[in-house]
Amino acid sequence: MHMADALVSPAVGAAFWAASAGIIAHSSARLRKQLDDCKVPLMGVLGAFVFAAQMINFSIPATGSSGHLGGGLLLAILLGPSAAFLTIASILMVQALFFADGGLLALGCNIFNLGVFPAFIAHPLIYSKLIGREPSQSRMVFAAIIAAVVALQCGSLGVVLQTFVSGVSSLPFDTFVLLMQPIHLAIGVIEGVVTALIVSFVYRARPEVLQSVIQEKPVGELPVRSLLTAFLLSAVLIGGLFSWLASEQPDGLEWSIARITGSEELPEPGLKAHEALTAVQEKMAFLPDYTLPEGAGLDNKQRLGKTLSGIVGGALTLVICTLIGVVLRRRRQG
Repeated sequence: MHMADALVSPAVGAAFWAASAGIIAHSSARLRKQLDDCKVPLMGVLGAFVFAAQMINFSIPATGSSGHLGGGLLLAILLGPSAAFLTIASILMVQALFFADGGLLALGCNIFNLGVFPAFIAHPLIYSKLIGREPSQSRMVFAAIIAAVVALQCGSLGVVLQTFVSGVSSLPFDTFVLLMQPIHLAIGVIEGVVTALIVSFVYRARPEVLQSVIQEKPVGELPVRSLLTAFLLSAVLIGGLFSWLASEQPDGLEWSIARITGSEELPEPGLKAHEALTAVQEKMAFLPDYTLPEGAGLDNKQRLGKTLSGIVGGALTLVICTLIGVVLRRRRQG
């Protein structure tokens, strides 16, 4: 559901850049009060895990489409909304800047759709209400599935509305929304099941991590080394190896566009803002679309590109998220 710049006008792009920047500032201020020695490494490792997980597109049966884990709800459940939003924003920035996944003009829209809806709407209004203050594992599983569906439905509707208001593409609103919502309903169900499975694992391994979010308290001195190791190893395996198995079918957004136009991508409108930001992205992205650049002259270039992208991207995300946590914690102590 990463929007390309061809869908977004400069005005809409700038508006959502500003909105996302404001929410980043607000989240940073709130997170300073909750950070401790455990949550900082959790942000880094879970950020790397979600980066890797987003590389695995799974096929949606009988549609010719695919989807991938958004991860915003999972992060909100394990870290809390503010830390989750900062983490998903970091992931999307790494993807856009270094892998040309999602446009730079559309980055604010992508952060809003994949961050705000799961972290600040689906998590507090759906997930938290359903599990209550003393949740059981079964209630967490049910709540994760419902909240994931709601988050994906809101996010996909956000894409449609941002595209419609931008007015730089020829996608008709009614057809676009009738394609986007059902396909992301299916993707949301699968994301909900995956999220529920991961939450169940954490519930059995370290339920105190989940309880700290529910009670809005710091994790404290809880030993989470085994949990960090499990997620870090999973990130390396998923990004470095299992990414080879990702579906080659178009994701829900690309599939919807193709059903209308016959092509998975739209041409850019040729505005100066689009051209300037495309030029910046082309210079900065060293592994565009998670592949090695042309002329690399290597065998199995596609697989090697995915392996490098998974490991390097995960490492960049881990470092950035950890640094954010360290800086915020020091500002609180100062």
